[in-house]
Amino acid sequence: MKTIAELLNHDFEKGVLHLYDSKGNKIYFEFSNGYWSKYEYDSNGNEIYYEQSDGYWVKNEYNTNGNVIYFEQSDGYWTKKEYDSNGNQIYYENSERFWFKHEYDTNGNIIYYEDSDGLIKDKRPKESCEDKVVEIDGKTYKLVELNK
Repeated sequence: MKTIAELLNHDFEKGVLHLYDSKGNKIYFEFSNGYWSKYEYDSNGNEIYYEQSDGYWVKNEYNTNGNVIYFEQSDGYWTKKEYDSNGNQIYYENSERFWFKHEYDTNGNIIYYEDSDGLIKDKRPKESCEDKVVEIDGKTYKLVELNK
């Protein structure tokens, strides 16, 4: 089977063959040794497929904000991601069974992290105990401060 360069009678003395679509996205390139790569894009210009002449390939899926939500490559490795309404990544998982989740404050700072290895970092604001009332053995107490 002929390569694209052979079909176009490309002169490699003028350089590597590069082909672009009407939006300016690279869709193909080829070296003089016959090695090539090709690309496919969605209607938003996001790369959804990449393939090399050696058989390696990558697939991507995106959410409506253009964030990658699924990535897969030819060796079987994959990742999944989820985002909140502000575009912050809130969940990640991969084919090696690793995952993590995040929570953010209103300024976009990570305030909670947890992962599949058991690591937890919790910087969420704690509820104040001042002016709370508790009952112990039938007696009512007003809390002023909680021991840290």
